[in-house]
Amino acid sequence: MNAVAAWRPLLDSLPLAAWIVELAGQTVVAANPEAARLLDLPVATLQGQRTTHWLATPEDQAYWNEIATGRYAPLRSDSLVCSAGGGTIQVERHVQPLPAGAGGVPTHALVTLRDRRAEQRAEDEREAVVAELQATLESTGDGILVTDLDGRVRAFNRRFAQIWGLPEDLLETRDSAALHDWMRRRTLDGEAYERRLTALRSAPLLSSTERLELADGQIVQRVTRPLWGRSGPQGRVYSFSDLTELVKVRALSQALSSHDALTRLPNRGLLAEKVAEAGQRWRRDQQQFALLVVDLDHFRRVNDSFGQQVANRVLCEVGERIGAALRSQDVLARIGGDLFAALLQDADRVSAEKAVMRVLSVVNTQPFDADGTPFSLSCSVGIALCPQDGQALDDLVRQAEAAVRTAKAAGRASFRFAEPVPGGEAHSHVRMVHAMREALKDGRFRLHYQPQIRFRDGAVAGAEALLRWRDPQLGEIAPAAFIPVAEDSGFIVTLGNWVLSQAVRQAALWHEAGRSLTVAINVSALQFRQPDFVAQVADVLAVSGLPAHLLELELTESILVDKADEALERLHALQRLGVQLALDDFGTGYSCLGSLKRVPIGRLKIDRSFVSGLPDDDTDVGLVRAIIQLAQALGKRVTAEGVETEAQRRFLADLGCDAFQGYLYAPAMDAAAFERHLPPPRPRPMPTAGGRHIRLVR
Repeated sequence: MNAVAAWRPLLDSLPLAAWIVELAGQTVVAANPEAARLLDLPVATLQGQRTTHWLATPEDQAYWNEIATGRYAPLRSDSLVCSAGGGTIQVERHVQPLPAGAGGVPTHALVTLRDRRAEQRAEDEREAVVAELQATLESTGDGILVTDLDGRVRAFNRRFAQIWGLPEDLLETRDSAALHDWMRRRTLDGEAYERRLTALRSAPLLSSTERLELADGQIVQRVTRPLWGRSGPQGRVYSFSDLTELVKVRALSQALSSHDALTRLPNRGLLAEKVAEAGQRWRRDQQQFALLVVDLDHFRRVNDSFGQQVANRVLCEVGERIGAALRSQDVLARIGGDLFAALLQDADRVSAEKAVMRVLSVVNTQPFDADGTPFSLSCSVGIALCPQDGQALDDLVRQAEAAVRTAKAAGRASFRFAEPVPGGEAHSHVRMVHAMREALKDGRFRLHYQPQIRFRDGAVAGAEALLRWRDPQLGEIAPAAFIPVAEDSGFIVTLGNWVLSQAVRQAALWHEAGRSLTVAINVSALQFRQPDFVAQVADVLAVSGLPAHLLELELTESILVDKADEALERLHALQRLGVQLALDDFGTGYSCLGSLKRVPIGRLKIDRSFVSGLPDDDTDVGLVRAIIQLAQALGKRVTAEGVETEAQRRFLADLGCDAFQGYLYAPAMDAAAFERHLPPPRPRPMPTAGGRHIRLVR
């Protein structure tokens, strides 16, 4: 015990739990207060116990058996010590024999125990966090790659392996150099990819977003951010998104917004941009230009004689012939059914006339073919010049169309220049605005209603209210002639409010008579942007008593572009009123998927220009199918406009279109004629004096 007494001061000064074991009996002969605190036992209870009573793991048993044979060696490892309550405590155990006998043979051993419970809890928490992070990585739709600052791979998820098509051997070995080489070889421009990657590694704080094109045509967006630790950047996190399908949809959307679906020529919107550019050049350089409007003579006879498929082929061929007759810098567009327009760059009256003669030659003198049957076709052309006939597309088209009418009145198959009116275009514009104001005051505007037919059961599900104007001197004026003027002058707001009140009033009368159906009205972008527009709709509904869900507002795609946040707030306000919302002439404007996902639009209306070629035109088929699939993916209903044949109706029904309108069922008509297309009204409950309701029975 002398040796134990000598070691007692050292034992008590140790910051760790410790005891001294007498090797001969392998019993505890001394313990310090830390050991008592660790095991929650008095020191006296520890003394006299065999050490394996507290350290009873197989490793400890084997060690003390070795000691009994005279093999003295230190031992250090993690172990478990038994607590007073019967549990176990995780410790780091260190046994060190103490040489004190004759010849330096150990007679005692010092056992120290470091409590590892807090450390183990931290390790368990770290493992849980790592498991959660791994689960998060695997659940995301993006491919994730984590590297250190030198580009060595630390982790990636399965989606990353799928996007990059990693082979099995790379999945198993995770060789950093081989993986980066695989990615470089998979990109279309491997050298540019490697240069960009090197630049990222040399700037550890840089974040970036860029698009990669892979060799197989796949489009991948790569987003990279620094991976931070306590001491600063530790590496990089790369996120990869497969944008291939999204890019295809956006390309289709862009094609729909700027080109005619049938002829692939620029549409009216793109032509307007080109005319605006030409107008800027004229104001800057005084470079004149001309606009031709080419109208095919009696083209409906081609459709009636040979069918729409042949008529569509002829339209495409006409576009090709006219395009071949123009110069490379000129722009040819299709702006209507059989109406083409050509912007002649840097052209005066003489050069415009020469271009027209070439157009008349390729159209009027060369025969067409309808499945082996030759036939002739002619066109009439109107010419408008900048600046005398206008600078904007609408002004030039209006003047050129007036010239076309003059050419047709003179016998067709010829051309005429636009004839300036006294006071110029501005004077004509002012007269039109005044005539519209007088017409509204005198009650010359009226509404016609075109039925909207449900594919599911063939019932009339709603009506689109369409504005009509008959002038005592000019006769029936087409909406295409006065609506642009109303919009340009701002009178469209007054006119639109009148349409809103009249259509809601008529819908309320039908509802009160037991004929509840949705009435849709067109809302111009200018009217929609008025600060009191939502209040105006709410007031009209309140006065009429029409349930809000029976009113549908058809909006243009332009509202989703200009002041998008303000427009979104207004759309949600209309949604809260209970009004239905639709996107009119979808595909001819500038819609994007991001906007469509956010706005509370319930219906997309397919423009009639995409329906005209169904079901034989492959381009129209592909575009209409894409629009319907897009609408279904976004959870929106679809209505097709301009349905004129049974084949078109059947095709749209097979694609899953919800409703249609067009001449196949009925044109737009006044309210009385429209009612004849409706089933008999259902009896409505009538209030009695006692507040109860009775039902009229016929």
